[in-house]
Amino acid sequence: MYKSYSMELAGRMLTVDVDRVCAQSNGAVMMHYGDTTVLSTCTASEKPRDGIDFFPLSVEYEEKMYAVGKFPGGFKKREGRASDNAILTARVIDRPMRPLFPKDYRNDVLLNNTVLSVDQDASPELLAMLGSSLATAISDVPFDGPCATTQVGMIAGEFILNPGNGEKAVSDLLLTVASTKEKVIMIEAGANELPEEKMIEAIYLAHETNQQIIGFFESIIAECGKEKHSYESSAIPEAVFEKMKTVVTPEEMEKAVFTDEKQERDANISALSERLVEAFQDDEEALAILPDAIYQYEKKTVRKMILKDHKRPDGRAIDQIRPLEAEVDLLPRVHGSAMFKRGQTQILNVTTLAPLSEVQKVEGMNEFETEKRYLHQYNFPGYSVGEAKASRGPGRREIGHGALAEKALIPVLPPVEEFPYAIRSVSETMESNGSTSMASTCASCMSLMAAGVPIRKPVAGISCGLVTGESDEDYLVLTDIQGLEDFFGDMDFKVTGTRDGITAIQMDIKIHGLTRPIVEEAIKRAREARLFIMDGVMKDAIAEPRKELSPYAPKIITLQIETDKIGDVIGKQGKTITAIIEETGAKIDIDDNGMVSISGIDLAALERAKEIILSIVNDIEPGQILEGTVVRMMNFGAFVQLSPTKDGMVHISKLSDKRVNEVEDVVHIGDKVRVKVIEVDKMGRINLSMRPQDLAE
Repeated sequence: MYKSYSMELAGRMLTVDVDRVCAQSNGAVMMHYGDTTVLSTCTASEKPRDGIDFFPLSVEYEEKMYAVGKFPGGFKKREGRASDNAILTARVIDRPMRPLFPKDYRNDVLLNNTVLSVDQDASPELLAMLGSSLATAISDVPFDGPCATTQVGMIAGEFILNPGNGEKAVSDLLLTVASTKEKVIMIEAGANELPEEKMIEAIYLAHETNQQIIGFFESIIAECGKEKHSYESSAIPEAVFEKMKTVVTPEEMEKAVFTDEKQERDANISALSERLVEAFQDDEEALAILPDAIYQYEKKTVRKMILKDHKRPDGRAIDQIRPLEAEVDLLPRVHGSAMFKRGQTQILNVTTLAPLSEVQKVEGMNEFETEKRYLHQYNFPGYSVGEAKASRGPGRREIGHGALAEKALIPVLPPVEEFPYAIRSVSETMESNGSTSMASTCASCMSLMAAGVPIRKPVAGISCGLVTGESDEDYLVLTDIQGLEDFFGDMDFKVTGTRDGITAIQMDIKIHGLTRPIVEEAIKRAREARLFIMDGVMKDAIAEPRKELSPYAPKIITLQIETDKIGDVIGKQGKTITAIIEETGAKIDIDDNGMVSISGIDLAALERAKEIILSIVNDIEPGQILEGTVVRMMNFGAFVQLSPTKDGMVHISKLSDKRVNEVEDVVHIGDKVRVKVIEVDKMGRINLSMRPQDLAE
């Protein structure tokens, strides 16, 4: 027998089944929301993993194509590598839950979410977020939860809780907020230039809804929750810290970290570490945990400097942005390029334009998302942080950073009707010392403008950090955090937007949530910073999109034809369209709705291809003067090809205003001639004239 619990959530029933499946996991729940079903499990190892100084949490989100009644694509017909959506969903689950596990816990924990059934009106991603929290909370794994998650959309100015996929497709806001019982612990958002005040309103609408869910979860935990197991703590003994301070004084540690050069700081810490290793040579137990102890010592020093003394490691003011640099057109042959540098964070971005036939096809569970026209891809090579590390393809972090920058720019892209191109933006990390995703946003914005993409407004981004003390009132928000402040601080609050509003947010923290004043201050600081970046450096590099595309970018002409004419343009076995391509050199794509895209480098060739297509789809009418090619001659006249599918006949009497004895006296096969349509008879036959008096009429 299993237990089932239900509550109404945003107009649908949320049902939880406990003890129905997966009895050998530490905790498992089967979640139902509408007709969407997700299995969430929490499994932990019995013993801690040796030799690590971090909590080994793994989160999986598995999309089973049977959930939407589909075969997986590809030859094997089996689910393979996780999709970008699955990876991004796993990251959104990880971020609010990781801070709620004990900091000294080193047992492996796996949160696994399997999508079993999908209702397009009920998000499986949301259900996985809720299921992961509840499965962990009822398990015996130490966890300071539960937390809850709510999604918010906005259509016609009205907020919608937990929108379905159809609503998300037309929403001006896609916001995900996770909360504990007291505070907001994670924010992820994409928005169509939403004003800051409206965004804050949406965040706390979600937070209020989360409290209802947490109350529901607590009733389940009270009845089904297991007693939390004990574990072997990895905390550094205080005696080790005390001895370290006798070898390296707090003043020496502060001097070592107080520099704006990452390499110099690393060298300083390395020198101090050598002294500490020598001092602990005779203490094997302490020596084994010394690297983590040094990290903790450095962290405490940096946090004290910032919070108590208001001193940042590089000497900046609390709201000061690092030195900025920006330039465009670094690479001569690409369609668009830009470089953005903020302190020791440097991004090179390259834009590539292509015909719409190059859009990325998306195979997933959302029937409203079948392709992507704009792609932002982010790369983080080892040399950007001075590491001799070979590339093994993008990891979860790279995919997440690319998705955030992509989300930031989508609201300002021109509609496909105005700019019929697929767009790929690639950010190459040249140097990294904090917040490369926000530098990618700035670089990609400039790169798009340099490529001639008519974006509506410039977009910039910045990350704010946080250091907290003993109480909710004891905190300091930092503008433009560098790597050290990110590592040792409590928050990474990234915000992108235009002058008029927010386009994306990604917030993750290492503490048990943020109060509303912190959220409001971070959003306010981010606005001030992004305006400074746009006016202070981006505008000087490139103020607006170029009016012309790069000469190396493909030119595209589009036209709409009737769907019943598509077959005429393609021709039998594709012969007609192949002939047009061979003659003009243009690339031609036609979709099922009759939208024709003609692309290539030579604009004159594209116009010729368009002219040929129009001659095929447009009806021939008496009185028209056209150009054609003589393709066949008979004793009584010449046949002129007006289009690849239409020929007309010039009778020998209509070849000239003078008497003609032989057709060959006037024309030959291959001649280009001007003709006038005299008649289209009931059989569809086209009679033409080349006589000067007819052409003059």
